[in-house]
Amino acid sequence: MTLHPNGLETDASLHRRIEKLERINAALMSHVERSMDQRGSAYSLFQTAIMLEGRVRTRTEELTGLMHRLERSNEALAAAKEEAETANRSKTRFLAAASHDLLQPVNAARLSISALADLDVPPEARIIAGQVDRGLQTIEDLIKTLLDISKLDAGIVRPQIQPVFLPDLLAELAESFKPFAERKGLRLSLRCPDVTVTSDVMLLQRILQNLVSNAVRYTSVGGIVLAARRRSGGIRIEVTDTGCGIAAEECDLVFDEFFRGGARTGSGEEPGLGLGLSIVRRMAQALDHPLRLRSRIGHGTRVALTLPVSTIPAAVAPPAPVATRLSGAHVLVVENDPSTSDALARLLQNWDARVSTFRDLAGVRAAVEAGAPRPDILVLDYHLDDGACGLDVANYLRAAHADPVPVIVTTADHSDAVEDRVTAAGAELVHKPIKPAQLRSLLTYMLA
Repeated sequence: MTLHPNGLETDASLHRRIEKLERINAALMSHVERSMDQRGSAYSLFQTAIMLEGRVRTRTEELTGLMHRLERSNEALAAAKEEAETANRSKTRFLAAASHDLLQPVNAARLSISALADLDVPPEARIIAGQVDRGLQTIEDLIKTLLDISKLDAGIVRPQIQPVFLPDLLAELAESFKPFAERKGLRLSLRCPDVTVTSDVMLLQRILQNLVSNAVRYTSVGGIVLAARRRSGGIRIEVTDTGCGIAAEECDLVFDEFFRGGARTGSGEEPGLGLGLSIVRRMAQALDHPLRLRSRIGHGTRVALTLPVSTIPAAVAPPAPVATRLSGAHVLVVENDPSTSDALARLLQNWDARVSTFRDLAGVRAAVEAGAPRPDILVLDYHLDDGACGLDVANYLRAAHADPVPVIVTTADHSDAVEDRVTAAGAELVHKPIKPAQLRSLLTYMLA
């Protein structure tokens, strides 16, 4: 530092000190600014962290609430599903029980009508009897179809998958519908290669019966073609008709229950129940057989069902029973419903058979102890009064007589348990309402 003679600093020295102080001040300001920046960033990060924590907490609470609502919703859905399945099972049990009770009077009425037709009655009476029989057949079909739909919806029906030789099945189907087609002046053609498919023979037969029946019903001119063709490793069965056709907007609706399209209801043919295609779709789904429908108004309809080919040959069908005479045969009938018992007795007597009727095992036991002759065949109702079973009568008579007695069991109960028990007993099962021709054929075959 340079001093002036007066003792004061010189200008040069002062300038140097000012510059030095400025440099120090600049350094200090820079340090303060950097410090302030660092403190400002930390504070900013702190504020951001607090804000993010709040957002995370809010989102977590929302997510937790959503999960709780989802759990409650899943529990409610599971409860609703269980309730629906329980209701479905209850509906099936109710329909099964109701169908048994409803089919009993239908069975008695049909047997009575059949017995009446066998008598020497005026032509007008035969016409009326035929109309009554057709009405009863419609009631029977409706009850059975509703029961079938209920069983399919409840998952009770389990297909018995096996090899099915298709030509025999289709030939039998075409033969059974040919008289109805010829009566309307229609051609019914069949085309089928020698092929074995994999399916449930009873369900497949029901599907095709409904399809061919619809084709005949709604076709006035032309014909129906029932054809099976090989398609990409499978077999496609097609039922094609030249009938009234179905409008494009109704092609999906025809598979709904009780739906009958406008073109069909105006075809002049007696309308059906509107259940045929509904049960066809359910059975096809149960069999996992894709179902397809194409139609044009005024041109006709084609319904196709696709099945897998079987590499295993189908079993050979047993020969058909040969009918013989019933004259003089002693038929023992056990039936707890009086009207059905009377109608069945009249029908058998019209066939020249001797008939003994009873309501329960106690009546049969009393007759045997009184010296009643051995019957030639038994016709037993499965469900008797007070929970008794007709097979108890068969067991009693088989124990009472050295020679086995053939047994026919009749019932309106279509459950597998009944069928299994009847089969295990070595008896033949006939479902009510009893078809007289079927019963007569079975009786004569078993008595041959």
